[in-house]
Amino acid sequence: MTSPDTVRRQSVGIVGAGAAGLITAHILLQDGFEHVQLLTRDKFVGGVWERHRIYPTVAINNVYGEFCFSSLAMSPQSPMEKRLSGEDMCAYLEKFADTFLTGKIRFETEILNIRRGATGSSWEVEVQDLRTRAKQVLVYDRIVLCTGGCSEPSIPESLSPDAAVKASFRGLVCHSSELARHLDRILEGHKAIPDYSVLVVGGGKSAQDVSSLLTRLGVKVTVVFEKTDALLAYPIELPDVLRKSRFLATMSSHIELRTRLERFLHTTWLGGRITRAFWDFLTWFSYKSLNVPEDSPLRNSYSLFWGIRTNEEGAGKKDGFYALCNEGKIKLAVPARAVKYTDDGESVLLSNGTKVKANAVLLATGFGSSWTNIFTQETAKELGIGRHSPPADAQEYVWDYTSLRNPPSYPRSQEWVSSIYRGIVPARNITYRDFAINGAFSTTNNGYAFEVMAHWISSYFLGDKMRLPSSPEEATKLAGKNAARIRRRFPEVRIWVNDSNNSGVAFWSWPQAMDDLLEDMGVPIMRSGGNWLTWPFKVITPAEIKNLREERRARRQADLEAVN
Repeated sequence: MTSPDTVRRQSVGIVGAGAAGLITAHILLQDGFEHVQLLTRDKFVGGVWERHRIYPTVAINNVYGEFCFSSLAMSPQSPMEKRLSGEDMCAYLEKFADTFLTGKIRFETEILNIRRGATGSSWEVEVQDLRTRAKQVLVYDRIVLCTGGCSEPSIPESLSPDAAVKASFRGLVCHSSELARHLDRILEGHKAIPDYSVLVVGGGKSAQDVSSLLTRLGVKVTVVFEKTDALLAYPIELPDVLRKSRFLATMSSHIELRTRLERFLHTTWLGGRITRAFWDFLTWFSYKSLNVPEDSPLRNSYSLFWGIRTNEEGAGKKDGFYALCNEGKIKLAVPARAVKYTDDGESVLLSNGTKVKANAVLLATGFGSSWTNIFTQETAKELGIGRHSPPADAQEYVWDYTSLRNPPSYPRSQEWVSSIYRGIVPARNITYRDFAINGAFSTTNNGYAFEVMAHWISSYFLGDKMRLPSSPEEATKLAGKNAARIRRRFPEVRIWVNDSNNSGVAFWSWPQAMDDLLEDMGVPIMRSGGNWLTWPFKVITPAEIKNLREERRARRQADLEAVN
């Protein structure tokens, strides 16, 4: 095995300069890696929060304080602002890069292809400079993939700009991620045309954000969707001991039940009934808190318990999406699906046969995998990256959790398997220690999760003694087991998930998933503390992992001394 000192002198290429890429680069540099370079096609850092992607009033789902890293505090918020805005996140990530990563980022660099070098001991990254259009091949000893799942818009072919042109549709057609670029055009059209209207296609957070913004600006908006996101809301802001603790995580089962309370809640008859009743109550209470009527189509949503399409609404806003819908200021053409542009050049046909006139169509239709276009099929197959159907001889795993009884059912053809161990390393590549992923793991606390994963990746690259599978076969088996758990725990995920956004899923149970990674590194878990009664309510903060590098270094030194 290559010595840690040699590894530190070797090069690491980090693909993506969003939150995951930035914290990964920072941790590697802190651990002594001398040649770390981030690559991004953007002009600024931030990824999904890059300054050209954000638009006014867009906010993150998490409550204030849940998206920052231990090495840089988030600027204090106004007491009136209960959610971090896109501007907050953009400013924070730019400040983080300016503070820790000056000279380490190569901007406006499009990734064309990632492949193994001819000798098998390096990675070749073919890139194009977006300013000069010049192409070149960069060579790195190690790669960390941090492209995330929200960089490649997913647009149905029948609703694409090309389809609009073919149908002679005269209005603007764009993906919701491009709203910032087209907002002025929409507002100019609104001023010039008396009945100017926008059709927003989709029921997720982006659809809600853009429709609310445009409505507040006086634009007529119609939203079409079959299902909308689940929501978490309450009449007053929840105290940190409930929202920022292990409480919700404890009420959501993990692959391993470490505590007696978790085992009671998820393996006993009474505990299972309590758990499901809690989530049913939370669903009812959330709608009640936002005054969503019993017969409102907004209740046709994904499950708060079985899914991961959930928006954190808190106490809501007077001019927020749900309030505007309740007041009739946002028109809902639901449940329905936008099918195609009609021949009249000004309408969109819905699946229920109705036509909706629109001067602009915003497609809040989600994102596709950012991995598809940067790996050849051969490389993707070699790595084992991406999801696939379960093999016919796959071992069936059974979680006889009482809290998971009677799940929604879907055809087996929609089932999938991810062969990415811990959501970080493709199982087939586990013994090479030269390729990792950060930012594709779905949680409700990305800041904390990305930072712990960055430490795990650094230990993995350095060859630290860790709890790891001994072979690709064992890693594949364990990854398959986790994929089976995800299919059981989150059956709705298999329908719409994209590979680069869900290498792993520990949505509510992210504290337990991070404990798994900490335990892999041989450092203490359940860091928020507490006794047998208080531990579920202890607030989790990034400060508890601030000294993780020193802990890992001490463990590394102890392992060396034990060998000698």
